[in-house]
Amino acid sequence: MVCLGCENFLENHLDLVKGKRVGLITNPTGVDSKLQSLIDLFYENPAIDLVALYGPEHGVRGNAQAGEYVPFYMDEEYNLPVFSLYGQSMKPDPGMLRDIDEYMRTFDTVEEGKFPKKSMIDSVDVLVFDIQDVGTRIYTYVATMAYCMQTCAEHDLEFVVLDRPNPINGKDIEGPILEYPEFSSFVGLYPIPVRHGMTTGELAQLFNKRFLRKRANLKVIPMRDWRRELWFDQTSLPWIAPSPNMPTLQTATVYPGQVFLEGTNISEGRGTVKPFELLGAPWIDGHILTKKINHINLPGVTFSEAWFTPTFSKYNGELCGGTQIHVLDRDIFRPFESSLHIIKTIRDMYPDQFKFHAGYFDKIMGTKIIRQAIDSGMRIEEIVKEHEKQLEEFDKLRKPYLLY
Repeated sequence: MVCLGCENFLENHLDLVKGKRVGLITNPTGVDSKLQSLIDLFYENPAIDLVALYGPEHGVRGNAQAGEYVPFYMDEEYNLPVFSLYGQSMKPDPGMLRDIDEYMRTFDTVEEGKFPKKSMIDSVDVLVFDIQDVGTRIYTYVATMAYCMQTCAEHDLEFVVLDRPNPINGKDIEGPILEYPEFSSFVGLYPIPVRHGMTTGELAQLFNKRFLRKRANLKVIPMRDWRRELWFDQTSLPWIAPSPNMPTLQTATVYPGQVFLEGTNISEGRGTVKPFELLGAPWIDGHILTKKINHINLPGVTFSEAWFTPTFSKYNGELCGGTQIHVLDRDIFRPFESSLHIIKTIRDMYPDQFKFHAGYFDKIMGTKIIRQAIDSGMRIEEIVKEHEKQLEEFDKLRKPYLLY
């Protein structure tokens, strides 16, 4: 079994937090291999002075939907402040790290009698990051990590990353490199490809050495026994949904391509039991679409006719015709290229109904070139070949920062 970074930390690296006030950035994926919450493990460990919690998109408890505002609150069980890094700010406000007690008093949601029993929390000395990523640039947890690293560098605080597996393996990379700084955003901060093939700890090292204006005092606690070719279900670790619409490893497998449907008027399956595996729209004939896509003979994948009615998000309450993705051989399946074929097929079938949400599509793609190429009628194989050299250069760039 793979030994997680958090387990390695608790067994061998508590010296990094000895005598220091600790802030923990985490969510429901922050568990060890026995499904014990890292919040509990930190809170109950006499060697760790846990003084604050920080949550990414969806919150520390994972109870907020995509894009939903997450407020600050006091956790009554732990008597700790829980700061949102997807609410009042995306990047930690200075008051979340310095003069915390005074900062909390600016929130009307905290009653005077519900402040932490630890009198006057002045600051944190070290931020610890432990969240499961999904291996795709667009996922916001990586941006949260990068913003926290920036803030720690600005305030001379230590930053520790407890490493976790890239669930869709650490070998395969796909998609264009984000054009920086033009397309830098919370859904893609730095010039890395859509599918980057790196762990969060490796990304932290890359960001720190190559992209941060001021380097953070960074320490990455690696896993043991993880290998780059492993998929998550080969680690013997339990899968915890990283976010409400990422319920399974299968979802994460198709996500590096299907996420781009968010930038169109095609449902990406949100509001169904198969988000990102289902796709469609009320104006699509699922039978004909499935036949056309299967005729392309995409490697490692097949499609079945699907009809579904989302309970929220796009086409809420409307019957959609479409298709379901079935990955048959994930080692040869290329989610990015496959989804470009899907988008182009639907665009060609329904030129009057299909629409790009150009601004958002380009933002998550990290470039406008792909959308323009599809609109111009360029073959998908040619579009993919256009950024092969970029991927070769990125593969060289990332090598010094790989831990496994």
